[in-house]
Amino acid sequence: MRYPLVLWLMTMGAIAFMDRTNISIAGIEMGREFGIDDTHLGWVFSAFLIGYAGFQIPGGVLARRFGPRWVLTFGVLWWGVFTALTAAAPAGVAGALLILILIRLALGAGEAVMYPAANQFVERWIPISERGLANGIIFGGVGLGSTLAPPLLTAIILRYGWHVSFWFCAVLGIFAGAVWYVTARNTPEEHPWVGERELKRIVSGRGDARERPETASSKAPARVPWKKIFTSKDILAVTASYFTYGYVSWIFFSWFYIYLAQARGLSLKTSALYSTVPFISMTVGCLLGGLASDWLANYASMRASRSYLPCFALLLTAVLLLVGSRAESAQTATLVLAAGAGALYLSQSCFWSVTADFAGEYAGVVSGAMNMGCQIGGAVTATVTPIIASHFGWVSSFLTAAVLAAVGGLAWLAVNPNARLAQAED
Repeated sequence: MRYPLVLWLMTMGAIAFMDRTNISIAGIEMGREFGIDDTHLGWVFSAFLIGYAGFQIPGGVLARRFGPRWVLTFGVLWWGVFTALTAAAPAGVAGALLILILIRLALGAGEAVMYPAANQFVERWIPISERGLANGIIFGGVGLGSTLAPPLLTAIILRYGWHVSFWFCAVLGIFAGAVWYVTARNTPEEHPWVGERELKRIVSGRGDARERPETASSKAPARVPWKKIFTSKDILAVTASYFTYGYVSWIFFSWFYIYLAQARGLSLKTSALYSTVPFISMTVGCLLGGLASDWLANYASMRASRSYLPCFALLLTAVLLLVGSRAESAQTATLVLAAGAGALYLSQSCFWSVTADFAGEYAGVVSGAMNMGCQIGGAVTATVTPIIASHFGWVSSFLTAAVLAAVGGLAWLAVNPNARLAQAED
């Protein structure tokens, strides 16, 4: 039962990324309707990411308190509503830009629960030896949603207008939330479809023999060890690396479609086609990275699995960004930059597996803190990238991302994948 639920988390992740990247696809049409230039459009992109970053830790706290079933159901319904409201934002009134910013801020706050809650699910449902693959599948939704979004939403926009593309995403989100509510449970112990053999496998492989918080109804929930979390060198290093990861990844989510149209001179249809390539690469990178992480954990060491692999992936990303941004043809640039996106996503499952391993029952909280760093990085790139591009050119924008990717890779050398929060508390 655990893998059908993992696959549905991937599906919800795909819908979530369609909801957040649809605005970059509709950005050119929206800019015309609202009278917004690229700099102000960057404010709208950043508003989502500020809301998303700001609610990462609260999302993790809620996931631990109420469980991933309830929190994700509410979150998906919330972001479905605000996706629809984006389409309903009035363009011809004073303060329309501010209204759009506030709607995207609220949308970001709703989507913030997605991955902290998913990581809480992983900690409760997935044995440690399978967490690389599980996270690789879950985050494969990032690339899947971003791959489907450009051709699908561009077709809708060209035929029916950009507003309909947002209504379409909203309906998908509400449907996904309803399915999750019906099929998911907070723990495997609660699920009527989990057999005795699977339950034994999960419990014995979770890495602890503690009574689960949900089954300890007579006990008050333990307090979150905030000081231990925010002073852990391992979590600080992972969070710093995830900041750089977020900066690089959001160049693809926010600006790659526009980069191809403006800097490479491609038509909207051609840009939509080419802009899917990095996201296909991300999906493949996620899955391969998850498989590689579990294989290295079983046949080499946890350090090779959880530290050296993401270090290598981010350094490779830096090299590919440098080469791809200087390519002469749009086709070559797309392929090499897409390879960089795939290399980046080789590291994805390591971030989330390390935090689940480290934090135990506080996985949602710790991964939320880490993901807040990622989204701050994304918010920075959403605003800074067009400024760098307008003053120094797009090559400089990718050079900045490459330097940050290299720094993020080196930060993994400070991470001990065998560290545990419970040991730090003793």
